[in-house]
Amino acid sequence: MAEDPSTPETTASTPAGRPSRTRLLIGLALGVFALDLVTKLAVVALIGPAENIRTLGGLVYLTNYRNTGAAFSFAEGATVVFSLIAAVVVVVIVRVARRLYSTGWAVALGLVLGGAVGNLVDRVFRDPGFLRGGVVDFVSLLEPDGGFYPIFNVADSAIVCGGVLGAVLALRGIEFDGSRDRGGEKATDDGPTTP
Repeated sequence: MAEDPSTPETTASTPAGRPSRTRLLIGLALGVFALDLVTKLAVVALIGPAENIRTLGGLVYLTNYRNTGAAFSFAEGATVVFSLIAAVVVVVIVRVARRLYSTGWAVALGLVLGGAVGNLVDRVFRDPGFLRGGVVDFVSLLEPDGGFYPIFNVADSAIVCGGVLGAVLALRGIEFDGSRDRGGEKATDDGPTTP
């Protein structure tokens, strides 16, 4: 017996029949968060605050630095502001996730979400206290102590990579539902449709 094409199972509210990418977003965010957390715990346990470990012939130094600013030590001292911004970003991404059918956007937002949560956990739970904690940064390139490039962590890298991917997707006109905005018309795999 043939299945009725109008049943909810076959006509799920997926644009052009695309499956939701929410699971991809959540899985990637959890992976980034877990990797960020494990690396920060290892750094705090194994590297002293003033210690620099030279690796890869001086290409990378591992250190234990507390950042009270944004990614890559930008705007240090504005911890509360960045904590609140990170919390808003998390809420916005979670809300957008319900209508996410683009693999590219799922990857971009998953990276940003995982990184934002990773750094937000540090700001909430590390000294000196709630929303003011220093984020553990530990990767320094070419010189110890961020002399060549600001010290960063896994979360910072994920946020930047997700942000760059999101910018590329937006510039290409790719929507969260996977369609392309072409001057007032949305093009899907099935051809252009009107909004």
